[in-house]
Amino acid sequence: MTDATRRRTSLFARRSWSETSRIFAILRKETVGGALLLVGALLALIWSNSPWSDGYQALRDLRMGPASLHLDLSLATWAADGLLAIFFFVAGLELKREFVAGDLRDPRRAAVPVAAAVGGVLVPALLYYFIAGGDAAKGWAIPTATDIAFALAVLAVVGRFLPSALRTFLLTLAVVDDLLAIVIIAVFYTSDLAVGPLLGALVPLAVFGLLVRRRVRSWWLLLPLAAATWTLMHASGVHATVAGVLLAFTVPVVRSQAAGGSDAGPGLAEHFEHRFRPISAGFAVPVFAFLSAGVTVGGLTGLATALTDRVAVGIAVGLVLGKPVGIMAATWLVSRFTRADPGEGLNWLDVFGLALLGGIGFTVSLLIGELAFGLGSERDGHVKVAVLTGSLLAAILATVILRARSRVYRRVHEAESVDHDRDGVPDVYHPQPDGSA
Repeated sequence: MTDATRRRTSLFARRSWSETSRIFAILRKETVGGALLLVGALLALIWSNSPWSDGYQALRDLRMGPASLHLDLSLATWAADGLLAIFFFVAGLELKREFVAGDLRDPRRAAVPVAAAVGGVLVPALLYYFIAGGDAAKGWAIPTATDIAFALAVLAVVGRFLPSALRTFLLTLAVVDDLLAIVIIAVFYTSDLAVGPLLGALVPLAVFGLLVRRRVRSWWLLLPLAAATWTLMHASGVHATVAGVLLAFTVPVVRSQAAGGSDAGPGLAEHFEHRFRPISAGFAVPVFAFLSAGVTVGGLTGLATALTDRVAVGIAVGLVLGKPVGIMAATWLVSRFTRADPGEGLNWLDVFGLALLGGIGFTVSLLIGELAFGLGSERDGHVKVAVLTGSLLAAILATVILRARSRVYRRVHEAESVDHDRDGVPDVYHPQPDGSA
């Protein structure tokens, strides 16, 4: 064996059993949420293309809320601005946990998913820009977002034996992808910024942060502060979902020694994640999908018209080609610099299958489409058709790749499930003599 071979490490190193168990629990909840998301989107498509489509549009346009606070909004807007704030709150909790106690705190472990996420944003954005361009260039961010719930719903059907290291990579990639989406929405899709309400939002946000650091979890205190932060953020012109992320970033992941010592347990982030992830995955995202995915296609002629629009072509190419190329290229570059390979009996075809799953966009893609072209506009309809079509193509291609590798995944899964000492922890997660897991 050469020195170069000895120095090669695995791109997808296995985590500890406790961390792997936590991630599997998250993935199970998101998989159920993905199934509900698909049901909501399918119902919207059926209703909006039925003889009763006017009823669907009337439901979406139904306005409610206090007009004195400029919150007399349609149900579709409440879903995009309000319900998705819950989704981004949960994403923010997971993101902070990854930076504080997960893989992203270790630069060596973080390098692969961070680079893959960045590549998965840059390449589809560039492809979209070159294809659409002109007045349609403002939609450049639409094909950059991965929908983890949708991707995991596909994975549950075609890749249930996928090795834990690959599942972890996909989740971490999606978490970083969410961070990039949040930054893009806040920076590039904010218009008519009102500084007063933005500064005002910092007051309830600061009080919320102070209370959660003191482990206050009373809903009658925290919920009004969160609502005030969201309302002021909405009034500032910054997309209101950003409030969800900022609130999440104030929640402690690890309980400080001053609050009870090193053995006092985790911070409130874990508690809030357990409470709000089912609400996000089981209600907020599916309802948003139901109120956003409905588009009247207009038969084959309408479908052809939508898919030949350069906006739709740019989105579809960005999702099906740009996302996997960006993820693959960035991962390969990291492997070249770090002398690492996929490991665990895996190869680059497995990375390609995961990269194709990264091309499944939905929730954030639809949101950015509405921000770029306006809810209910003709271009917004083309965006919906393109996102659904591109995501479906990416899912089919990923299914073909992952199914072709199912025997390999089954062997790795069986090896990871062996528990000779019957202690409830698979043997591969026990520390080795050299200190590795």
